Amino acid sequence: MINVVLFEPEIPQNTGNIMRTCAGTNTKLHLIKPLGFSLDEKYIKRSAVNYIEHCDYKVYENWEDFKSKNKGTYYYLTRYGKKPHTSFDYSDKNENIYLIFGKESTGIPKEILKDDLEHCMRIPMTEYIRALNLSNTVAIMVYEVLRQQDYLDLLKEEPFKGADYLEK
Repeated sequence: MINVVLFEPEIPQNTGNIMRTCAGTNTKLHLIKPLGFSLDEKYIKRSAVNYIEHCDYKVYENWEDFKSKNKGTYYYLTRYGKKPHTSFDYSDKNENIYLIFGKESTGIPKEILKDDLEHCMRIPMTEYIRALNLSNTVAIMVYEVLRQQDYLDLLKEEPFKGADYLEK
């Protein structure tokens, strides 16, 4: 199972976009408090559109609460990671994979990262920016895992207008 973990997210629009990505990919979302917003805010609903009801998510009081309830392999996205995100093998469909992302302003605390340096990774980018937008980073990572797992049971054809819509 693929899991996205947001450690203390601060920006409701990012979380709304991530909820939409999770709903569209059958990915479970884990939110670790404190949150920088209320989950019933209009910004969440606007970003997630009407897909929020299809997002499987759970909220935790803190990092320890999350860790005590979730077993599997933890992968940490951090600008300090020394391995590219594509250097890991995510192909085991039976593995519980947790993609962990830090808060927008400061990332994942060093105290958490230092305990598992071998699973710290970075998406390669230029020297002109510190990091990509959180919701973009989540999408890149979820789709890398899905690509390695041959997209599991996701639809590979458009379900509403039909697979041959462009040919008509």
